[in-house]
Amino acid sequence: MPARFVIATLLAALAAPALAAPPVTVVELFQSQGCSSCPPANANVNALIAARPDVLALSFAVTYWDQLGWKDGFASRANTQRQWDYAKGLHHDNVWTPQVVINGRSDLVGSNAATLTAALKPLPAGAPALALDEGVLGIGRGTAPRGGADVWLIRYDPRTVAVAVKAGENGGKTLPHRNIVRSLTRLGGWTGAPARFTVADAAPGLATAVLVQAAHGGPILAATRG
Repeated sequence: MPARFVIATLLAALAAPALAAPPVTVVELFQSQGCSSCPPANANVNALIAARPDVLALSFAVTYWDQLGWKDGFASRANTQRQWDYAKGLHHDNVWTPQVVINGRSDLVGSNAATLTAALKPLPAGAPALALDEGVLGIGRGTAPRGGADVWLIRYDPRTVAVAVKAGENGGKTLPHRNIVRSLTRLGGWTGAPARFTVADAAPGLATAVLVQAAHGGPILAATRG
């Protein structure tokens, strides 16, 4: 598709009223296959993925359980660092699993399905418009937070992936995962002016999400899926 047509499509999408975009709730689960408390929260988030199209749920496997008997093959230092950023943004002294962060604004353990569902809220109105098409991400004009915002590109596996855990606290169990984050990349910053970023094609089998978020683990301002 010609680049001029792609850009024109993005401009039209960004000019549309913000209310035209369906509301979305961003749910981030920080968990590990080595954590015996994580499977119930993991199951609750998997259920949200299946039942709630208005929820963008992402599962981040963290590394600090890896030395306790079982190494999580999905864990990465980038995921762990993201959770530490939230610890600072949410004024916590430490990190733990399973932690569920909602819209970058609140958190809970996530093991209780009713409590988790009750905590879900869409992103606040007034978010900058996002459009992702043909490898180009457009961000509309809006009010950026003090200190600016980060633009995060997330690649995740939307399939159900069952992992047989052979050691550690969950040894002998087979744990199903969905929307496991495989990479987290900062595309750049956003200061409130319209912006455009080039987005490479995802690896086969992976889906794409984009988050515009206040720096240093702050609130999520806007989100979209590719």
